[in-house]
Amino acid sequence: MERNDPHFALCGLCCGLCPMYHVSEDSHCPGCGRASCTIVKCAAQHGSIEYCGLCPDYPCERYRVEQPYDSFITYQNVHRDFQRIQAEGPEPFRTELEEKVEILRFLLHNYNDGRHKSIFCLAVNLLSISDIKTVLQQLREQDDPNAPIKERAVLAAGLLKAMGEKRKTTLKLNRKN
Repeated sequence: MERNDPHFALCGLCCGLCPMYHVSEDSHCPGCGRASCTIVKCAAQHGSIEYCGLCPDYPCERYRVEQPYDSFITYQNVHRDFQRIQAEGPEPFRTELEEKVEILRFLLHNYNDGRHKSIFCLAVNLLSISDIKTVLQQLREQDDPNAPIKERAVLAAGLLKAMGEKRKTTLKLNRKN
């Protein structure tokens, strides 16, 4: 299966905001298209829909119950993102997602000390674009580019966590115990 949008999966995950996607500039998760994926098979049976949220049967059995646990990336936005795509169409969502991917790349390139990648991915995924831009402005004001990367990473992560707390958004994956 060939995907038009490698940053947003058929199932509703924002692949472009996943830590596995950003392993390196050349190597990342292949995303949708694996023949063994039941969602890819289902989409083919429904006329090769672009996203499950655009399927006439959505929400089907797979989506009627919230996904309780996350994998490498959070499932917390799937229903919200599909509702937005249904209401506005895919283009406004894609445009914002591309902007978020670029912001995440900026954070990973300039603030990742090897210990904060997941928090950056989660924050950019879960926070609104305006909240993320507010944090970037705070970073510009408070960052010392000559400081060690560890200090810069702690600053960026702290500002993102503070915004999450302000918005009552937990920047943590829901993992099975």
